[in-house]
Amino acid sequence: MFDYLIVGAGFSGAVLAERIATQLNKRVLLIDKRNHIGGNCYDSYNKDGLLVHSYGSRVFHTNDKPIWEYLQNFTEWKTYQHKVVASVEGMLVPIPFNLNSLAQVFPSEFANNLTKKLIDTYGYGQRIPILELLNSSDEDIKFLADFVYNKIYLNYSKKQWGHSPDELDEYVTGRIPIVISRDERHYPDDYQGIPRDGYNKLFKRMLDHPNIKVLLNTDYREVITLNHYSKQIKFLGQLFEGKLIYTAKLDELFDYQFGELPYRTIDFKVHTVNQAHVQDVATINYPNDYAFTRVTETKYITGQIHPQTALIEEYHRQCTRKDIPYYPIPKHENLVIHEQYKELANNFPNLITLGHLADYCYYDMHVAVSMALTKFEQLKNI
Repeated sequence: MFDYLIVGAGFSGAVLAERIATQLNKRVLLIDKRNHIGGNCYDSYNKDGLLVHSYGSRVFHTNDKPIWEYLQNFTEWKTYQHKVVASVEGMLVPIPFNLNSLAQVFPSEFANNLTKKLIDTYGYGQRIPILELLNSSDEDIKFLADFVYNKIYLNYSKKQWGHSPDELDEYVTGRIPIVISRDERHYPDDYQGIPRDGYNKLFKRMLDHPNIKVLLNTDYREVITLNHYSKQIKFLGQLFEGKLIYTAKLDELFDYQFGELPYRTIDFKVHTVNQAHVQDVATINYPNDYAFTRVTETKYITGQIHPQTALIEEYHRQCTRKDIPYYPIPKHENLVIHEQYKELANNFPNLITLGHLADYCYYDMHVAVSMALTKFEQLKNI
């Protein structure tokens, strides 16, 4: 019945389903255990009629024009520049920490001198990783780095990842910069926005093709089995000779035989407030206060006109097998275990893995789309 089975209906799975169906004219079954498509990018209207990003705020951003234009096949873009502040010593400070943040936090003479040092040392407009600044031989620059690290990133990292930044892989700490400019945008990319009609409609349009069937509320293990000895794949008990594209957890696929990979999950609490706006920006991070990690007011992102507003509190914690996994924990010992699972997957000639869960790596949305498009180009030649 199908040429391809795809597990997971997030960006990785959905993009591949669309490309395979429309460009190769092959039949695809897309399977997801949730009751909706779109994975963690899903959005919906709550009982008060407010459009809410159900799994935390999602702002699409990229410097890759072809990716932006590819998604334009399924949505118009609403331009949006995301802004985030952090609650630090009673102040709301722009994040990433930049020259405006510097002027806000420190006495003017010290801030002016430090601004000049940063520009002279690194150049205006540069984004310097916090760990690089911590190793500076200049006492003032190191003082700044210590302040930002301890007041903004250290406890936030512990809340989000369950570990301090120096315990994690370098690609995580590399995402934590000090920006030597007055640009307060959270992302510096050329293309930024959200789907004008919401992410859910983007995914519906992407998957609206007669070659694509979608099976929701279904654990893939109910319909797909792998024989670890013969390397055969069965679908509904019958030998499946097509390709299985898998975007979920590799340790689960191989029955945790090398041990269980840890993830972080998020509990969301959504509050409707009877006023047009509560916060001054979309997202406020709380590194040092409260049990929640951040609070997002989604109307800033969606641009929805509504007399009420919705606030989303995020509580990060360790993930169990029953939870939705959000963040792989990129510590060396975890990456070693994942590599063992990756080697097992490579032994199956009809198995293709990709996506942030299968790769055990945190991806922004544009990276997931890019990797799916690249994988499709490889599939065309198989």
